[in-house]
Amino acid sequence: MPAVGGIGPGRGKEYPGNLTPFVTVTCIVAAMGGLIFGYDIGISGGVTTMSPFLRKFFRKVWEKKEADKSTNQYCQYDSQTLTMFTSSLYLAALLASLVASTVTRELGRKLSMLFGGLLFFAGALINGFAKAVWMLIVGRILLGFGVGFANQSVPLYLSEMAPYRYRGALNIGFQLSITVGILMANVLNYFFAKIKGGWGWRLSLGGAMVPALIITVGSLVLPNTPNSMIERGQTEKAREELKKIRGVDDVEEEFRDLVAASDASKLVDHPWGNLLQRKYRPHLTMAILIPFFQQLTGINVIMFYAPVLFNTIGFGNDASLMSAVITGIVNVAATVVSIYGVDKWGRRFLFLEGGVQMLICQAIVAACIGAKFGINGNPGDLPKWYAIVVVLFICSYVAGFAWSWGPLGWLVPSEIFPLEIRSAAQSINVSVNMIFTFLVAQVFLAMLCHMKFGLFLFFAFFVVLMSIFVYYFLPETKGIPIEEMNQVWKSHWYWSRFVEDLDYPNGGMEMKKGGQGPKNV
Repeated sequence: MPAVGGIGPGRGKEYPGNLTPFVTVTCIVAAMGGLIFGYDIGISGGVTTMSPFLRKFFRKVWEKKEADKSTNQYCQYDSQTLTMFTSSLYLAALLASLVASTVTRELGRKLSMLFGGLLFFAGALINGFAKAVWMLIVGRILLGFGVGFANQSVPLYLSEMAPYRYRGALNIGFQLSITVGILMANVLNYFFAKIKGGWGWRLSLGGAMVPALIITVGSLVLPNTPNSMIERGQTEKAREELKKIRGVDDVEEEFRDLVAASDASKLVDHPWGNLLQRKYRPHLTMAILIPFFQQLTGINVIMFYAPVLFNTIGFGNDASLMSAVITGIVNVAATVVSIYGVDKWGRRFLFLEGGVQMLICQAIVAACIGAKFGINGNPGDLPKWYAIVVVLFICSYVAGFAWSWGPLGWLVPSEIFPLEIRSAAQSINVSVNMIFTFLVAQVFLAMLCHMKFGLFLFFAFFVVLMSIFVYYFLPETKGIPIEEMNQVWKSHWYWSRFVEDLDYPNGGMEMKKGGQGPKNV
């Protein structure tokens, strides 16, 4: 790993503690919060292709679809009305994440998860019984509020509960449950679409109540994190909880650091305003750029082409299911690889390897699509060997995303923020993610229609940019206790100029001061 990236592991404090069955089960239950986000991603794409659903709520779109027998695969699905229905959830999630910051800070992480589950349940209920478009929209808004609360609180909860040696693996459980939610939704969509009478879409949308119940019940039985308890004045209960989750009695050093971090956070009256302070420049940069880049990896454009190519291989009418299930299985399997490797190989290695893998696959797929689909979007008869090669590279691309930018886009921001700005900074992280998820979803089909196969190269350009950014500006956070994370900025060649020792009286003071670069700018 190059020196420009930051520090290696093991130079900070090492707190005693084990990966206890209690904390493992706790983190698994909390990670189920990702199911609601994943289920919605998977279900909305499938429902909007069901003719009975379109005929009932979006008749103009349905009529256009039935009348348009064009062979142009690029512009086949270009409809702003439909994408607005799908992407409206992300605007609601954006607004909710801003409110969730205060709830998470003042009332605790688990209460924020509870709100997320209840709001998502209400939205799923309304959508399942929808009779008019306004009910669909109200349901989508409530679903978005639920996603905003859950995505704001769950990654923070996992990062605070997990022993620092295993924080990466346990936190990526959130991304794993997102991928499982997507896979479950795709399989259910396929079977519900076959229900006679055309009401299967109600089961698809209403089925979101199941993952909502899981996170709602889970949040009621989960313990609060020691960080959150200290933050709200429950110091002695926090000490006992820390002993329980670490599985040892010797937790004094970690406990003192948590208390010191909490005391420092209480001096901050306006965490939102404080984020603009010079010493938080690296944190704010990561909170904005990591989710921005995550949404510009091009995962959407790759997924779009999968059904056409799988159809060519010979799956016939089951092409959409097979493409969703196969890419879904690759997605889940690669996320498991990330869980295994993130605390062994480090975050930077996975980011950079995933970036190179995605770039190569995007270039090859763009060349293949361009050669066969051309400018008019009509591929004609595709030979099976060609489709098989492209599908293999699509799966390789999905794997590269699923063990790098997919999970790490949530993990890294949740573990780098000091307690005094943690809730506010995580809200910015979620908000930026939702803004660009919305924008990409809203303009993607129109861009595909106009840029054609060049869209692959558009996203490949951003993959190059994000890989350069990680190489030079993202320090390694593997094996660093969450309340000691500031040492990674103080030893970084660039960020050290923004972070002074006196800014963090208890964070990383044991580190050597050599090699930190200039202190002023």
